[in-house]
Amino acid sequence: MKIGIIGSGIVGRVLATAFLKEGHEVMLGTRDVKKEEVIKWGKENTDGKTGTFKETCSFGEIIVLAVSGDAAIEAVNASGKENFSGKVVIDATNPIAKEPPVNGVLKFFTDLNESLMEKIQHHIPEAKLVKAFSCVGNAFIYKPNFPGGTPTMFIAGNDEAARKTVTNILTSFGWETEDMGHAEAARAIEPLCILWCLPGFTKNQWSHAFKLLKM
Repeated sequence: MKIGIIGSGIVGRVLATAFLKEGHEVMLGTRDVKKEEVIKWGKENTDGKTGTFKETCSFGEIIVLAVSGDAAIEAVNASGKENFSGKVVIDATNPIAKEPPVNGVLKFFTDLNESLMEKIQHHIPEAKLVKAFSCVGNAFIYKPNFPGGTPTMFIAGNDEAARKTVTNILTSFGWETEDMGHAEAARAIEPLCILWCLPGFTKNQWSHAFKLLKM
């Protein structure tokens, strides 16, 4: 598949490299194609492409939104809202506020009654958003290897077929997927970012992931 990654920060670059390793065509989208990190990524991943947000969104059959949460709507607009229509959009964003954490607890600019993913979905209603890759650090996005077994990625989105597509991607990336249903479930998934980061801020422990245990 053709994968367009909107966002050239560390999460976007890790995801872009992972999709290349899985044999997909990839374009890494950026606000500045001359940015040092983007040029370096291109040299290290010669099979990949780089481009503007709009070029990347037009290129991709599947889009990954991997920008900071407070820049998500702006990035969507810069990508061209029409370029998202009908496409599966993997939403890896979190609504992290610019304020510092308090006792290790991040602040969000949303509340528990509407997730950032829902806000983005309302902004591009013709897209098929699926929340994923939002509750783990970038070091464990691809082929995570934990002594306790395969970690769990929680996903949500309104389109069932889109969720199945993302589940297949997650399986190829080495994850177990828990499909939590419609977009409202992102209200529960996004705060997992706060929980994941808490031991990092308080104990400098960043090597972990979530696992759902069942009877």
